[in-house]
This record gives sequence, C-alpha cells and structure tokens, in this order.
Amino acid sequence: MKSHDHKIKIQDAYSLRCMPQVHGAVRDTIIYCKGILETEINSATDNPLIFSETGEYISGGNFHGEPIALIADFLSIAISELANISERRTARIVDGSLSGLPRFLTNNGGLHSGLMIAQYTSAALVSENKVLCHPASVDSIPTSANQEDHNSMGSIGARKFYKVTENVKNVIAIEMLCAAQGLDFHLPLKSGAGINAAYNYIRKKIKHISKDGILNLEIEKMNKLIMEESFLQTVEKITGKL
Repeated sequence: MKSHDHKIKIQDAYSLRCMPQVHGAVRDTIIYCKGILETEINSATDNPLIFSETGEYISGGNFHGEPIALIADFLSIAISELANISERRTARIVDGSLSGLPRFLTNNGGLHSGLMIAQYTSAALVSENKVLCHPASVDSIPTSANQEDHNSMGSIGARKFYKVTENVKNVIAIEMLCAAQGLDFHLPLKSGAGINAAYNYIRKKIKHISKDGILNLEIEKMNKLIMEESFLQTVEKITGKL
C-alpha cells in the first residue's frame, strides 16, 4: 500500500506476533497436565486394594503409570516450544539486519563477539530438546517373566522432562539477557510499563555487557534472577496477574 514504504516492516515475524498463541497453548497444556497429576496423586494405587472393614481385597491396575507417562511426554513437547520460539526471538535481537541494533549487541563488533555465543548456546539447547522430546511412552519392554508385559516408561519420560525444563530455563534466560542488552541501546526511549518494570529489576542486579567475558556466568545469574518470586511479583504489580 502507498502508506507503507518498502523500508518499513509491515508485519512482525511469527516469533513476535504469535507469542500469545504459542505461550497460551503451552499454558493450557500445563493446566491440563496439572489436573491429571493431581488426580493421580490423590488416587489409591496399591495392589491389591485391601478393605479392612470387610476383609475384601481386590487386585487392580491403578499402579500403572500410563497417565503420568503420557503427560510427562506431553509436557516435554509443550515446554520445549517455549524454548523454540524464544531462541528465534534471540536470534532476531542479535542479528543487526533484523533488529536495527548493533550486531551481536556490542558497540565493539569485530573486537568483541558480544552476545553471539549466547545465541549459539540457545540454539544448541533447543536442538538437544528436539532429541529429548521423543516420547518415552511409545516404548514398552516386558518384565517379570511377561507378567508385567506392558510398561509405561514414565520414569524415563519424567527424567527427560526435567532435563528439557532445565534447558528451557537457560534458553529463556539467554533471551532475557539479550533483550535487556537490546533495550540499553534504545535508551532514553522506554518500553511498555510491564517490560520496563522487568528491565529495571534486571538492571539492578545484572549490568550491561560492554566487553567479552565468560557468558555462562551471566546466563546463570539471569536464570536465577528470573526464577525469583519477587521478579514476577514486580512485573505483576504493573500488569496484573499473568
């Protein structure tokens, strides 16, 4: 349209424009899986079930871990999507041709690598998650002389989910590290009130990266910071319940 110059981006990329749809789908999945988990926690899974009042005992199958196995796999897939879309946003921030910011978020490009390696790390963690998200529950190996001839493999799924979650936390920490660095270059302009609250909280504890250093230390600090309860509370004072 005539109102749009070719130099102006008419639409944001999906990783920006579709955040509510992707993040919302992940949140819905977590809520669903939470319900399944709470049902299982509050269920009687002994075998046999013994009723002392009547002397009756019933041999059943409530011990089978299929409900937990399936949600462990489902959660791994859902949570990994947060990392997938987060890494794409990180890649856009460090790419000066897309962000309009200094390449790799450093004023000393060529002399310093800036946050280039942070994006490498994010990409590596996302790729590792793609392997870890292969569902464990599709497998079953018979045990106990074929009496236990179908097993959920839920313990494997749960362990993989834990590893995926740890990777995702680091990917999000990297995005936050890059986002704060990017906002520094926009000063004295300010973002929306909620983002500005998060930015100010971060900058009280983590400083701008002006020269190359050991980035894993910065990533670890950001990981710890964003998991602080007070971080979310600070933002929610401005935005309302998230």
